[in-house]
Amino acid sequence: MLLRISSRFLAKAFAAAVLVVLADRLFWVEKGAGSTLGFFALAWVVATLALAPRIRRDRRSWIAAIGALLLAAPLLDAPGLVALILFWTSLTMTVLLPRAPGFDHAGRWVLRLILHAIASAVGPWQDLLQLRRPLGRNLPKRRILPLLPLPLIGGAVFLALFASANPVIGDALYNIGAPRLDDESIGRFLFWIAILTIVWATLRPRRIDLPAIAPSAGAPLTLPGISTGSVLLALLTFNALFALQNGLDIAFLWSGAPLPEGVTLADYAHRGAYPLIATALLAGLFVLVALRPGSATAAVPAIRRLVVLWIAQNVFLVASSILRTIDYIEAYSLTGLRIAALIWMALVALGLMLIVWRMLHGRSAGWLINANVAAALAVLGGATMIDLGATAAAWNVRHAREVGGEGAALDLCYLDGLGSSALTSLVALELRPDLKPDFADRVAWVRHRALHQTLDRQRGGDWTWRDSRRLRQVRTMLAGSRLSVPSAGPAGRDCNGFLLPPPAPAERAPAEAPEPTASVAEQLVPMPALTEGPVR
Repeated sequence: MLLRISSRFLAKAFAAAVLVVLADRLFWVEKGAGSTLGFFALAWVVATLALAPRIRRDRRSWIAAIGALLLAAPLLDAPGLVALILFWTSLTMTVLLPRAPGFDHAGRWVLRLILHAIASAVGPWQDLLQLRRPLGRNLPKRRILPLLPLPLIGGAVFLALFASANPVIGDALYNIGAPRLDDESIGRFLFWIAILTIVWATLRPRRIDLPAIAPSAGAPLTLPGISTGSVLLALLTFNALFALQNGLDIAFLWSGAPLPEGVTLADYAHRGAYPLIATALLAGLFVLVALRPGSATAAVPAIRRLVVLWIAQNVFLVASSILRTIDYIEAYSLTGLRIAALIWMALVALGLMLIVWRMLHGRSAGWLINANVAAALAVLGGATMIDLGATAAAWNVRHAREVGGEGAALDLCYLDGLGSSALTSLVALELRPDLKPDFADRVAWVRHRALHQTLDRQRGGDWTWRDSRRLRQVRTMLAGSRLSVPSAGPAGRDCNGFLLPPPAPAERAPAEAPEPTASVAEQLVPMPALTEGPVR
């Protein structure tokens, strides 16, 4: 069925064109995507809400739309991939929720989002191919018009590619008034196409229908090797093994008892953190499979009590893993990934407790999925507002051995890799009067690199509110004084600020006879310098 032009369709087409122009100005012209990504996200949300009346009549869509608006804030402050994905998810659910019969569970919504992204890749072009104006009874035109978009658009794309590859075609088109088609122009045109495809997906979303989940009927599913007796025996074995591991953790990790000879606390802490988290995840998987609500095993009181005891031991195991990671951080240093690992361990503990809650209260699998996804989204949303790298840099500087702290020696190479995230911490460290001269010189070099990287980004399209606040904070910290400009030395410095040794002198090659085409007098005449402008 062909798509007829309506005022609402024209409004959406106009809004899409405005968003394409805005994206071109913010991203292509400015050569970057800093806080401008947040401005574009806000414009996109406003256009979607204004042109989708179904959203305004659906309470669920309003909740998703509020989430999209809130997630535009971290895109304004300091854009990141996680914030961008969460924003796209919220905005897409804003337009899909009115078209869905209900909210089943997050797993099926992930599938809807994936199918929507695939279908939206051809959305604008499918609408264009179906587009026609009501032309009355002029049947030949009505039959011909739907045939034109594909050959016209496809021919224009191929002509642009040929003009870029063949200078004869390109010059001929330029001579008749067409714009010069070079690689940059073609890239810009493809950028417009990509932005149009992305925004059209929410302005005119495709309906995604998933088959309904039929309620289970008949006898419950039984798995081979899983019976009431086997589960009871397994839980007794598992509880005994976990009690052994937790007892060792209580003795060595929590109470501080001396470890066996040859084993250091760092080794004990580091080797156990991640394998024990994997153990907890396997335990949760076992409970999900073997003790589903309504199954024969889940109805036995002794099994239910053993499961609660086992999950409690698992939660204590996760707490020990968190303590192991903290001990490892104190022995070495803090990084953004280690902060993320601590947060992930806390989510694992929460997931285990939700599994027990589901078993004891007979909740559905959909409830468990939605509860875990809601917790994960809350954590990810909070993480978009916080710079984990800056948090790690501040902790490392505060606890560094060079400033009298109890932590490890400061890893300036890691701070150098953080860039602007470590800037204020490096300035605070550089301003300390008690630093040794050689260490202060290395700190000044790493700070110098971070400062100039930040200033360079702020002058271009990668400008962000967060870095602007950092630079303002640095000015306040300096209080009118000036930072030193360390020397790079003859061979430069490494990421730790150490001066590199000068390169070994190259062996002098044997002198070659002059070319016979130039006379001795010509060789003595200085050649003109290769500078811009004519040589006089």
